[in-house]
Amino acid sequence: MAPMGAQIGNPADPIVTALVEQDKIPWYKKKNLTYLYLIMFPTCIGIEMTSGFDSSMMNGLQAVQNWDEYFDFPRGSRLGIFSASYNLGAIVGLPFVPMISHRWGRKWTIIFGSVIMIIGAVIQGASQNFAMFTISRIILGFGIPYGIVGASALIGETAYPKERATLTAVFNASWFIGAIIAASITLGTFAMPNTWSWRIPSFLQVVPSLLQIIFMPWMPESPRFLIQQDRIEEARDFFIKYHAEGDADSELVKAEIVQVQTAIKIELEHAKLGWRELFRTPGNRRRATITGFLGLFTQWSGNTLISYYLVRILNQAGITEKSTQTRINLGRTCWDFLNGTIIALNVPRLLKRRTGYFICTIGLLCVYVSWTISASQYAQTKQQSAGYAVLVMIFLYSPFYNVGYNSLTYTYLVELFPYHIRTNGIAFFQVFGRAAGFFNNFVNPIALEAIAWRYYITYCVWLGFEIIFVYFMFPETSGRTLEELAFLFEGSENNDLLSKATEKQLGDNIHLDDVPVVGGQKDEERPIVQEIEATVR
Repeated sequence: MAPMGAQIGNPADPIVTALVEQDKIPWYKKKNLTYLYLIMFPTCIGIEMTSGFDSSMMNGLQAVQNWDEYFDFPRGSRLGIFSASYNLGAIVGLPFVPMISHRWGRKWTIIFGSVIMIIGAVIQGASQNFAMFTISRIILGFGIPYGIVGASALIGETAYPKERATLTAVFNASWFIGAIIAASITLGTFAMPNTWSWRIPSFLQVVPSLLQIIFMPWMPESPRFLIQQDRIEEARDFFIKYHAEGDADSELVKAEIVQVQTAIKIELEHAKLGWRELFRTPGNRRRATITGFLGLFTQWSGNTLISYYLVRILNQAGITEKSTQTRINLGRTCWDFLNGTIIALNVPRLLKRRTGYFICTIGLLCVYVSWTISASQYAQTKQQSAGYAVLVMIFLYSPFYNVGYNSLTYTYLVELFPYHIRTNGIAFFQVFGRAAGFFNNFVNPIALEAIAWRYYITYCVWLGFEIIFVYFMFPETSGRTLEELAFLFEGSENNDLLSKATEKQLGDNIHLDDVPVVGGQKDEERPIVQEIEATVR
């Protein structure tokens, strides 16, 4: 049976893509585009630093004696609540993210989330008991999806088409920067003889959010959001400044403006902004299915074991010295950052999306099978070589994970969804990812304590399912603009209309009367066609 995912998709509209390909000037030789990409780092790309900081900090704190004693040696379900509360907060906050994003824009969505996370980090650092620490982490978790959804959409919708995939890939790689900082801080404070050994890392979790608020006034708003709000001139000014370096007569600007306008109008002709739209049509239901499972895959592939419970894994592999564990955590985090950044900068350019996900899932399955065998050998023989083999597998895990689930996830999500449900789609992904993370963070310490290495077998089975799902369900999305992908599952008619409108704007002798009938209506009966005619005349 042929893979359904590989068969889906329409030919790309060549107009904008061709114009972009004709541009041979690299981004770093363009003053305005360079500025845009630089300001993205503190405002958007750095948002995942908060999640990386949180994960690495919680890992490191388990090796901090004062933290362990202060909270009465949390183990099993109690430790699970500490870690899972972050994802619980995210689940509570996610339903409201698209509403804020559509009403006030991507920038204000990020600012709102950043303010919430600052409040949570301050309470976390000042915590006096188990309940206060848990509540602070729920507040932190409530804020993070606003930043992630808003930033991933803003990056994808403002980036020049050539660099869009790379920038959305680097967005996820910033997780490692936060993780390295947290691991370094925890290593530096873990020997302090008082509660500042864990309060200092907790308070410092405010830093990424502060950077977002401070630098956000200099970050432009999404031109797609501006067009959806009928602020056409502001969107045109954005494209002229950042995509054409100030050339108001640029053919690319004309093509992008009409392509975005046309795509959004077609999307909204029979659609509304809201959660229900995500399930209304067969195409959107297909998107939702892929996205929901992708959310599960990013959390149920065994990564949360390493991110939150590395200390427990090392204990079961015979590596029990506290300072050694802390150094391994820092070394692993630096290794993750190194390979994750290199992969994020290259994979979106060099590999097709399906190829990247195949390398990821097959590689992870091989690593986990080897990991499980090594862990079982150590449990039975207590040979330290088997324990070191577990450590090797932990370090081999991240390159395979980063090829797919780190470098491609937000690139793929931005490409998979049309504008009017893009933030809903990314939020839907977050719902499944956070729910899976909550489940894992609560269950993992209990399962590790109860059945030890046998728990790894469940991940081996699940990774096998991931390979099958990717093969049959994931469509290819590389090499197209966002507007060309807007009707990925809806057939070629709307893409034809989009192409005709763009060609007409550029002066081709193409008439919208030639566009095929869509949805059973003649073109002259469709209000959207009349609007497009008026736009492109």
